[in-house]
Amino acid sequence: MSTDVPTRQRIIDAAQLLFHRHGYEKTSLSDILAKAGANSGSLYYAFKSKEELLLAVLDSYVDKLYPMVMDPAFARTKDPIERIFAVLTGYREMLLAFKFELGCPIGNLAIEAAEGRPEVAQRVALNFGNWCKAVEGCLDAAADRLPADLDRAALSRFILTVMEGGIMQARAHRSIEPYDVSVSQLRDYMNRLTGQQPVDRA
Repeated sequence: MSTDVPTRQRIIDAAQLLFHRHGYEKTSLSDILAKAGANSGSLYYAFKSKEELLLAVLDSYVDKLYPMVMDPAFARTKDPIERIFAVLTGYREMLLAFKFELGCPIGNLAIEAAEGRPEVAQRVALNFGNWCKAVEGCLDAAADRLPADLDRAALSRFILTVMEGGIMQARAHRSIEPYDVSVSQLRDYMNRLTGQQPVDRA
């Protein structure tokens, strides 16, 4: 990891990478220091504990939502509904690229690290909430194509559930099929909401 990056940020970046790859509990502080090219004094100067470092990682994900997830997907299309599916395609590509070994980093931490850690749970919820707001923004931009009484905030939560559930099933089965089936059902539902003809899967 480049030593041009400030030490605190190198530690956060290393922890983010290792927590995603190996999980929070299985990642030791010595692993993080080795990856960051930092010493223990630097770590404890910046963070009082491993949990405080985890909070910084979750804050970092808040900052990186658009540059890491939304902006690359949104660059693929200007259509607001297609932007939602471009985001979901990004997660599909991640599953395939890492052979189903890595899931959504926020989803992973929600399962592994949020229990009994209220501040962690709060940061996880913030990340999920911001993801939903970004998707809701796409739905708002397509409001003229959607039913007037549609609860777009609730639909954004449903889309998050499709993504997270599809990822977990794909990882469990070591197959992209469960993810694709989930997204395909969402596509069918969105087509019906917008009045498009449902796709014939015969």
